[in-house]
Amino acid sequence: MPVAANSIKFGTDGWRGVIGDEFTFERLALVAPIAAKVLFETYGDKVGNRTIVVGYDRRFMAEDFAWKVASVVSAAGFDVLFSETYAPTPAFSWAAKQRHTLGALVITASHNPGQYLGLKVKSAFGGSAPPEVTKKIEALLVEELPPASIPGKIERFNPWENYCQELAKKVNIATIRDAINSGKLTLFADVMHGAAAGGLAMLLGDQVREINSDRDPTFEGGAPEPLPKYLSRLFQIMRTHRKEHPTSLTVGLVFDGDCDRIAAVDGAGNFLSSQILIPILIDHLTLRRSFSGEIVKTVSGSDLIPRVAALHKLSVFETAVGYKYIADRMLATRVLLGGEESGGIGYGSHIPERDALLSALYVLEAIVESGLDLSDYYRRLQEQTGFTSAYDRIDLPLSSMEVRNRLLEQLQKQPLKEIVGKPVIDCQTIDGYKFRLVDDSWLMIRFSGTEPVLRLYCEAPTLEQVHQTLAWAKQWAES
Repeated sequence: MPVAANSIKFGTDGWRGVIGDEFTFERLALVAPIAAKVLFETYGDKVGNRTIVVGYDRRFMAEDFAWKVASVVSAAGFDVLFSETYAPTPAFSWAAKQRHTLGALVITASHNPGQYLGLKVKSAFGGSAPPEVTKKIEALLVEELPPASIPGKIERFNPWENYCQELAKKVNIATIRDAINSGKLTLFADVMHGAAAGGLAMLLGDQVREINSDRDPTFEGGAPEPLPKYLSRLFQIMRTHRKEHPTSLTVGLVFDGDCDRIAAVDGAGNFLSSQILIPILIDHLTLRRSFSGEIVKTVSGSDLIPRVAALHKLSVFETAVGYKYIADRMLATRVLLGGEESGGIGYGSHIPERDALLSALYVLEAIVESGLDLSDYYRRLQEQTGFTSAYDRIDLPLSSMEVRNRLLEQLQKQPLKEIVGKPVIDCQTIDGYKFRLVDDSWLMIRFSGTEPVLRLYCEAPTLEQVHQTLAWAKQWAES
């Protein structure tokens, strides 16, 4: 078997590992041409060529690893469209679809800490390769592909141009620009040192106030994930701005490392996850853009999502956690929007892929056309639906996989009947265990399949109840 082939495993969206340990040039040179071969076997008849898009983000040596991919894929007889610069992962997914290629191979580790890098495999249709494709790649890692008698060509391209043109066509870009340039709207963008850097400025002009736009492969010792614990600088900037401009319409948008996840901060400096943004986007796109179609949410999504969908007479389909399940549904039927609680949102009118820049534009359009601060918009939806809630989640490290397995076995044999003194009225097992309680609250318990980590999610009428429930779940797990 070629070197360390058994260490290459694809997760929910690609293969990732620590640079210099699991993720090396040697392993990448093994997997990349096999990925190209499987993409050709899967989509070659449909696209009629042997071209692969190769792109990368701003992580340590990302362009060097990407060039290695381009070199070995070309040597295997495939033509390569090689990015001349970093770009969002959805830009490469769009390039694969728009240019009718076999797919894209993207060097990124998304929201992981700086010591990680990875490879995402994107399909010809512009979304993540389905599990049957990545499983086939893993199965073929026992062989090394011989060089082709005629190597493919490598052509460089700018991924931003067509991507930004496409996004600009999907929103009322002039209205958003005018609002920013006139001072009606102040926009801050925290790109977290990642691949979103410069994106909003290309679309909206130089009045975008971008922070953390320098390339820092260490991500200041943290991770490029749109979570409150990494956003102290943005919170401080926005709260200072509010004191100086108390009546200003202001928003902060946050992007993860490869720009496929989004979060926001309202004018008062409060963090807004996609649990809040998705209901706002559903309302805006149906009310002002007359969009229609199914709403797809993961089982961990807020209960406000189906309530807002019901306001607009839209059906809702629920999936397991992971955007690949949403993408599968987007390929199967007409979908307006598909979203997950971790920040990934995609649109049936675009590609079956999370796209944070497009989501950002739709959020800005919603603010400008409604004239509302995001939190005011959210409160209005709560009033219209008669449903108010708070949400949080924690990832709880366990001492070993043995402890993980014991907890899982306990839930299988003795499902919880009562949580924080409240009776359990229903239990969903689409993904993990989601326990519904009598007061419209729920607790969801999911286990990582690869590490001893327990993921705890909760939605309840108040934040105090959320924290009480999560503390109860943590104590249950540790006891």
